[in-house]
Amino acid sequence: MLGWYAWYETGKKFWLFDLYFFGAAATLAKGPVAPFLALVIILLFAGLRREWSLLRRTIWIPGVILYLAMVLPWYIAVQKRNPTFYRLFFLEHNLERFATNRYQHHQPFWYYLAVLLLGLMPWTVIAIRALIDSIEVSIAEWKIRRNPARYLGHTRAGDAFPEFLVLWALFPIVFFSFSGSKLPGYILPSIPPLTILTADYLNRSRRQGLPQWLIWAHAATCGLLVFVLALAPQHMKYETFVPSAQWLLVAGAAALAFGAVVFLTIRRWGIPQICNVTLLPVLATLVFLLGFYGKELDMNYSARPLAREIQQQAPDVKLVATDIKRDMDYGLAFYRNQPMIHYGTDGVPDAEHILVIRASDAGDLDRWLGGRVYKPLFLYESQGIEVYRVYARPQTSRPTNGRTTPIIQPRPVDTSRSDRANRVPTNRSSFVGWLSEGGPSGRTPGCPH
Repeated sequence: MLGWYAWYETGKKFWLFDLYFFGAAATLAKGPVAPFLALVIILLFAGLRREWSLLRRTIWIPGVILYLAMVLPWYIAVQKRNPTFYRLFFLEHNLERFATNRYQHHQPFWYYLAVLLLGLMPWTVIAIRALIDSIEVSIAEWKIRRNPARYLGHTRAGDAFPEFLVLWALFPIVFFSFSGSKLPGYILPSIPPLTILTADYLNRSRRQGLPQWLIWAHAATCGLLVFVLALAPQHMKYETFVPSAQWLLVAGAAALAFGAVVFLTIRRWGIPQICNVTLLPVLATLVFLLGFYGKELDMNYSARPLAREIQQQAPDVKLVATDIKRDMDYGLAFYRNQPMIHYGTDGVPDAEHILVIRASDAGDLDRWLGGRVYKPLFLYESQGIEVYRVYARPQTSRPTNGRTTPIIQPRPVDTSRSDRANRVPTNRSSFVGWLSEGGPSGRTPGCPH
């Protein structure tokens, strides 16, 4: 996008190389939505400025050849390997994902406003002020073009860059707000123009300085960032939104300290030091979270430790069936480099496999695995997950010389025993104790007699 605007300002075709090269890279990364966003933003810019010839002049044959040379080999190779790729990718994962909630990512219309406010932290207040200022500049620029005599005194008359950045920042947010499926990362294309607008606003304000209320608001935002992230480990450990009074005091004191440092530094040294001082709370919270609580973050939000533990406990079992949260399901598929099996849609496989379920769903084991032999492997307590090894479904007979010879099977779990002997406890402490005792009667639960 910046390459295209450099071409617009200078007329040098070389800058269009950026548009086509990075446009192709974005197409490989995210599909047709990438060139679509770029094209619509350029179209809106040309329409507002009534320079329709921009669209024709943007078409640069060397750039088109470069784009096709980068994109086509991959798409052709994938289609050749997977004949349904074009239909699944273009129709389902692009058009249908936008038009429907098929992939269960429905969010309210205002969702991306909240995502934007959080995504810009701790620069949120200044970035929004810069965006509003640039919108005002863009409106003034539009009025100048309609009535030059009235607005010739405007400070940025003839400057199209704020207008271009405003369109670039707002269009992805507005466009994806109408999508039936919403994920936070969809509006990442809006972040670069907002950061450029913020830098431009600070650069233009360096002489007169920032308004007092904006300095207070920016310092308060930095303090709020520290306060929330200082309490995050408590939520991870104890799963509560109301931490102890001691931690509230610690987080509050840290927030006040960093907020005061940010405010006093900007008051004393002004805009030249605003970037440096704003980095302080960001770096402090990163060191706090990753340096002291990195392991807890990994255990609570990543599938990597779970995949590693499964590999250690059952290295010879390749199939894995899951009934867990979507993010953990996808994480296991990633770290094991294989698709997951789902009982609800794929059925229960006959082969030996690993079953990963929520601890609260352990009562469904009898319904899923009636007559099958299985045993618990371990409890992944940080995420409330239980992991089982399910043995292969027994064959009832084997043909030999035209006759059927019964196969003697290992006797499954005795269903006449007590509930403790037949069912895995859903209570976590009971589960751990049950495993430590070796299951009922000191033997491995669910294993053949």
